[in-house]
Amino acid sequence: MMGEAANHGKYDLDRLQAELEQERETKEMLEDSVTDLGSTLSELQERLHCVDGEGNEWKTRYETQVELNSQLTRQIALMHERMEGLRGNPVDRLASVRSYDDMPVDALRQRLKLLTNERSNLQSQLVDCGRMIDEEGKAFHKTNDERRAYQAEIATLSSTLDPNRRQYLPQPRGAPEGTQRRCAERYDNL
Repeated sequence: MMGEAANHGKYDLDRLQAELEQERETKEMLEDSVTDLGSTLSELQERLHCVDGEGNEWKTRYETQVELNSQLTRQIALMHERMEGLRGNPVDRLASVRSYDDMPVDALRQRLKLLTNERSNLQSQLVDCGRMIDEEGKAFHKTNDERRAYQAEIATLSSTLDPNRRQYLPQPRGAPEGTQRRCAERYDNL
């Protein structure tokens, strides 16, 4: 009887030592996993900060665009004033026509050429501004999508990291066997 008890005690001790060693290995692997997830999270946060740092470039672009828009607004206001001046008083309209009547033909051709060049320059600026706005809009949306993807990945990793941290909390002594089984199952699912 005593021999059986000693064998049974030895068997229990060996089994418990094997389980303890397995738990240590599991804990070590989980710690490595948490460390890897933490470093990945740090890298993603650095990338996110880099994208946020690019905000200065976007701020500069925005300020440039605002300045360009204000210049165009002033030009539009000036053109409206000219148009109102021509529409408002018919005498003034005839005065401007008479000033062209008094000009020599060569001066009129030169004036026409100048106005045509100014018109084509303004049209070119308008097309360039439209193209630039489209390109910057696409670049903004692309960067914004990348930022959102990084944030989603960080959130996913953070939510994955939090449960893994909870596993390291000390289990109360005499924890039910079901709790140990769930921890092992959680590890197996990783």
